[in-house]
Amino acid sequence: MEFKSKIKTIEWIKPDNVSRMVDQLVIPYEYKMVDIKTCEQMYDAIKTMIVRGAPAIGIAGAHGLALAALEVSSEVETKEEFLQKLKEKAEYLKSSRPTAVNLMWAVDKQFELVKNSEKTIDEMVQLLIDHAIELENDDIEINKKIGDYGAELVPKKGATILTHCNAGALATVGYGTALGVVRSAFAKDNTIQVFADETRPRQQGSRITTFELVMDNIPVTLITDGMSGYFMNKGMIDMVVVGADRIAANGDTANKIGTYNLAIVANYHKVPFYIAAPLSTIDISIKTGKEIPIEERSHEEVTHINGKRICAEGVKVINPGFDVTPSELIKGIITEKGVLYPPYEDSIKKAFEQV
Repeated sequence: MEFKSKIKTIEWIKPDNVSRMVDQLVIPYEYKMVDIKTCEQMYDAIKTMIVRGAPAIGIAGAHGLALAALEVSSEVETKEEFLQKLKEKAEYLKSSRPTAVNLMWAVDKQFELVKNSEKTIDEMVQLLIDHAIELENDDIEINKKIGDYGAELVPKKGATILTHCNAGALATVGYGTALGVVRSAFAKDNTIQVFADETRPRQQGSRITTFELVMDNIPVTLITDGMSGYFMNKGMIDMVVVGADRIAANGDTANKIGTYNLAIVANYHKVPFYIAAPLSTIDISIKTGKEIPIEERSHEEVTHINGKRICAEGVKVINPGFDVTPSELIKGIITEKGVLYPPYEDSIKKAFEQV
């Protein structure tokens, strides 16, 4: 049985030529769609996390360059001018979030498609729109494959899967990476349940993961970030599955801050810890996680909740958005090409050879 998620996070709308997406800033209080009509609006949507999650950001970047092409085409007279301005827009879009490599991957794929094209400007614009839609559709199929491979790893009937942050339908186009594993597993065994930690400081686990699992009628229990060791010690967690924002060639993985802690606790308690991510999240240009840029986010994310200060004035804050989990703590990386196992340098290389 195939699981049908009710969520479509981002979609190109014809003939209006806008990118329609779920506004994730208002979840769980409201579920609404917003239309992004310009490249600048897409930059802001990515930057402010109206759209979030590495795969969804990638598709947003692809849509964003298509929107840029529509704008630029009316401003220039020659193909050379068009490509120069489009390249500038591509670099602008890629600067919106530095850690999630899917953004760079998708924008670069878009630009590579047209940079040496013999087509007219209008034809190139249409090519970028069509390719953005193709990447959007591909994302769902890729995530379903990840889900199916991951479901085979669930150790027993009625297992409890712990996840961190949100790597679900709302972090992708509409199925999920880590929660894609959950959805595929639930389709085979509806006694599966999820523990979601809250994921400070932006509470993506409590706000978004629980929201979409409740929407899809998958049992979910919310815990705070510091509770994972307690439940693992009691034997209440059977596996951990999280997403990723960038994976180095050796398997080191950047994901939402707090993932590294969770991996250490899981390894201590001998609970298998998996990453679920498409190959587009693997950056083979970097050897180890030490080379992954880590985004430093606003201090107000830590000092305030729902606009209200929760700490003393004048307190110092450091707020990295991500941390890097060393590959030796990761049991496997679940991709659309199958589950990759250590040594990751070899299995990642072989996976890319299949592309």
